Formats: sequence, structure tokens, C-alpha cells
Amino acid sequence: MTTSAGERLVDGYALVVFDLDGVIYLIDRPIPGAVEAVGRLHAEGRAVAYATNNASRRSSEVADLLTGMGVPARPEEVLTSAAASAALLRDRLPAGAPVLVVGAEALRAEVRAAGLRPVEQAEDEPAAVVQGYGPQVGWVDLAEASVAIRAGALWIATNTDRTLPSGRGPLPGNGSLVAALRTALRRDPDVVVGKPEPALFATAARRAGTGRTLVVGDRLDTDIEGARRAGLDSLLVLTGVSDVPELLAAPPERRPTYVSRDLAGLFDPAALVRVPATSPAADWSVRVTGRDLELDGAGRPLDALAALCAAAWSAGVEPLVRPASPDAEAALEALGLA
Repeated sequence: MTTSAGERLVDGYALVVFDLDGVIYLIDRPIPGAVEAVGRLHAEGRAVAYATNNASRRSSEVADLLTGMGVPARPEEVLTSAAASAALLRDRLPAGAPVLVVGAEALRAEVRAAGLRPVEQAEDEPAAVVQGYGPQVGWVDLAEASVAIRAGALWIATNTDRTLPSGRGPLPGNGSLVAALRTALRRDPDVVVGKPEPALFATAARRAGTGRTLVVGDRLDTDIEGARRAGLDSLLVLTGVSDVPELLAAPPERRPTYVSRDLAGLFDPAALVRVPATSPAADWSVRVTGRDLELDGAGRPLDALAALCAAAWSAGVEPLVRPASPDAEAALEALGLA
């Protein structure tokens, strides 16, 4: 699908699936414009869903959190990696099987709701270890998990996000804790459930029936790659983790369909751009010299971004970008490339 002047992106899709952290809210505060954007979708009768790798809250808790921020949400609209991991374990293990849970209480609750028995020690002989983000996870938890996995327990990771967003910048995420166990055990988890694995998005997309689904995320390595694996279009918003330098260096499997500064791009064609540019931007030109990209011209910074993506991705290098004119310098500054 392409967009043309005056055509709203959202009109081409039956379902919009949002990531949460970095898209709708940052920790416990809504991102400017997010409440209004989702409210507008609801007012138009459009279907929405939420897919999050954060395993520290249950679907009902996430729905309550969103509703408290002014974003009406129902538990059935929320897909979490905790619930998906528990469902996977329910399908693989006999009822009542012990599962060592490394993570928050929400993950334990999901395991319990799946008919399994959460345990905390390797001596309980767990059939599986499920590992998700929890702010209180420490060395003792990782040690018990290590012993259990070495003894033959199935190892499930809810997700492998290296970081999670915060008001102070990126903080260690579940992927960093998984990496500690990976180093100790010298192997990978048996199954990773959350994004970029396509399961969460594929589950959401089935709700759209024959209609098209758009994934909106802030991370190239989870949201965008997950959308591509699920065969879905994606919108990268620059309100969370991934920034323009990371976008320019993105490998093919992490390249979004569209980019916008925020959720205004769902409704305003002027706040959106398709990447890479499907045709040369009339107002911008990019000259490639080795690893250097030289931007020249004038116009919308987002159009400059599309031209830069086309050049950088075609060259296949992590580029160094420099301006060739005052307008280009202003555009690069607006894009965080000054």
C-alpha cells in the first residue's frame, strides 16, 4: 500500500496494533498525543489491539493502566508475552506441572492461570523455566534457573529486549538478563515467545479477518522486525528507543514501511513518510561517497529522511551524514543527525 496527498494512512487498515512502551506511554505516563490518537480511532469505530513484550503485567492490568491514562482498553485487546508464554507451556506440559518462574508476579499469575504450578527453586524439579522481565529479578533467581536448565528443564524466554525505555533513557531489559544466563549456560533459550517472533502480531492479525493490519512500534529490533516476520506493514514512531541513525543502519529485516515522529502520522499525511522513497524526492538529493551521505536541497525533513534511507540502504553501509546546504543542515538537526 502507498499513501498519496490527502490520504490518511489509517484508512487503509482494518486493525491497528500498538506496541505500548515508547508508543502509547513511557513507564507510567502517556506520550504526548497518544491518548488523543487512540481516542480518535475509537471514535471512528476502528479496531485496535496492543502487543507488548513486557511480562511484568497481566492483560487486565495493562488494560486498567491504559484506561487510567485515558485510553479505554479491554483485556481481550491486550496481548502480552507473559500470557503467550504461559499458553505455550500449557500446550507442552501436563496440568499441574511445576514451572520455575523468573520474573514478576504477573508472570506467575499467568502460569497459574494456565493450570501449571509456579515454583522458585531448582530442587522443586521444574519441568520448565520461564524467564520474563521483573524489576526485582536478581542473582539468586538466575542461579536457580541455571541449575534447573542444566538439569533438563525447558527454557522459555518471554522476550529478549536488550533494553526498555525510561524517562532517564534505555535501561536493562529482559534480554540483558537472558544474556547473563546464556553466558553461564553457553546456549540460547529453547523458545523465545515475544517480538521479534511473529506470534503476538499473527494472533492480533487474525482478528482483522481479511482486512489489513498495521503494526505501530518504536523499536526496529522487536516491533518492526516482528511485523515483517508476520508479513505486516509497520509504522516506526520516533518517540521511544530507535532513532534515525539506527534506522539508516537497519538491515532489511528491520526496515519499516512508514516513519512518523509520533502517532499523528496515522491521520496526517504531512506527518508521515514511506521509506525508502518510492521515487526521488524533488526537493532533496543525496550524494554517496564511500560511507558518507551528503544531503542537499530543501523541504520536509521527513522527505529528506526517505531520501537518506534510500541511499543508505542501497549502499549497504552504516553512513556518516553531512549537509551540503543550510536547509540540509536544518533538516539533519530536526532528524537528530546534526
